[in-house]
Amino acid sequence: MLRRLLPDNFLLMLVGTVLLATFLPAQGGFAVVVGWLSTATVVALFFFHGAKLPREQVVAGLMHWRLHLTILLSTFVFFPLLGLAGMKAFPTLLPPDLWTGILFVCALPSTVQSAIAFVSMARGNVPAAIASASASQMLGIVLTPMLMGLLAGSHGGAGGIEGIGKVALQIFVPFMAGHLLRPWIAGFVNRNKQIIGYTDRSTILIAVYGAFSAAVLEGLWHKLPPISFALLFVVDGVLLAIALTGTWAAGRALGFDREDRIAIQFCGTKKSLVQGVPMAKVLFPGPAAGVILLPLMLFHQMQLMACAFIARRYATKLEQEEKAAQPA
Repeated sequence: MLRRLLPDNFLLMLVGTVLLATFLPAQGGFAVVVGWLSTATVVALFFFHGAKLPREQVVAGLMHWRLHLTILLSTFVFFPLLGLAGMKAFPTLLPPDLWTGILFVCALPSTVQSAIAFVSMARGNVPAAIASASASQMLGIVLTPMLMGLLAGSHGGAGGIEGIGKVALQIFVPFMAGHLLRPWIAGFVNRNKQIIGYTDRSTILIAVYGAFSAAVLEGLWHKLPPISFALLFVVDGVLLAIALTGTWAAGRALGFDREDRIAIQFCGTKKSLVQGVPMAKVLFPGPAAGVILLPLMLFHQMQLMACAFIARRYATKLEQEEKAAQPA
């Protein structure tokens, strides 16, 4: 259990990247190279995401439409409304860019790998989790920039049509190209899963380095006092707690069984760092992206720790119930 609650190696790499950008930010010609490299890795990332997604997985998942609709409403309606309500109720609690970062977290799609892993660990409805998480990732390519245009267009960044256009060129087009080419390149992708898997992490690290470099050069650490980080921790924690409690209560109120409620809770509350960082690079060019990414990076680790604890608790409780039901 302790191991699941500790930061993973990738989180440590993220922290190291932020420190590198703090002390050795990319400047001048090197910053231009980092920007081009970041764009290239974003295109490659979503091309391979499209190539890896089996079409039959999504089609099969549509059979359980009530469950998937509940998860998607949690991801793209409940979460954004929750973030917007928090910003409207406490507008001065966080600086504007951090509130934009909170809204960005709320607008992001679900993860695939970790959501499915936690549903499996908790012994929930894994096939439904696979279908819902996959659908969420596909829809997020279009819905996330649209939501940001509606929620945070006045707070900076590329909202509305401009944001959708950039996402189409750098994310949606590569994704669809990879998916359409899947019949011909699926074998190559499956044989090289480990190598292609490095694309996810390298894309995030390069994008984080570029974004934080620009933010540091603009005086990021002087503009954000320690109290802002403390308050951000509280806001992220409250957001996650309400989401986890609300999705479980909604699943119960709608009459879903235990396995489906687990899928709703984990798939409906997880937010994708893998898609979030590249999208932030596209939607929020310039130094603002570094600040806007802070809520997501913190939320990512908090959701891993909380969901690991909850999933293990569900599994333990079920094991105890099964053991108690066995004849003596």
